[in-house]
Amino acid sequence: MRPILVGIDGSPAAERALRWALDEATTRGCPLHVVHVWDYEPLTDWTMTTEQDVRARSEALIDDALRVASVGRLRFPEIVWHSLRGVPSEVLEKEGRDAALLVVASHTGHRLREIVLGSTSTDLVRHATVPVVVIPAQEAPQDDRSVPEAHEVGHAADHG
Repeated sequence: MRPILVGIDGSPAAERALRWALDEATTRGCPLHVVHVWDYEPLTDWTMTTEQDVRARSEALIDDALRVASVGRLRFPEIVWHSLRGVPSEVLEKEGRDAALLVVASHTGHRLREIVLGSTSTDLVRHATVPVVVIPAQEAPQDDRSVPEAHEVGHAADHG
């Protein structure tokens, strides 16, 4: 059975994406792959950090996120996690090629940052070969009748 792959980065939006992916994988009865992508550039890092330190922080981030998302759950899918080095959109696209779904969170951020660095969720919607679910950066205000939900954005081919 094809897994659901969720990319996390330690943000509150990524925590919501992980919870949504856990629910969906449990409902579908499929495995969940949790991925955190990190990079290490020793010449641009002003702190005395080693690649092993960065990898260890990544692994701790995954462990913490899974612990928080697991609170109150009685059922779990099979969970596999990966701490991978690289560019998030490229790594997630590659790792998600055989997934049933690719789940990420959007982020509100400075417009200049998005122009210069790009947006992982936008890149994945444009280039992924599997359906992509993007969890909004902030939960919208709700009244008693509304239920938050994510929307599957479809395959890259659907977007030109």
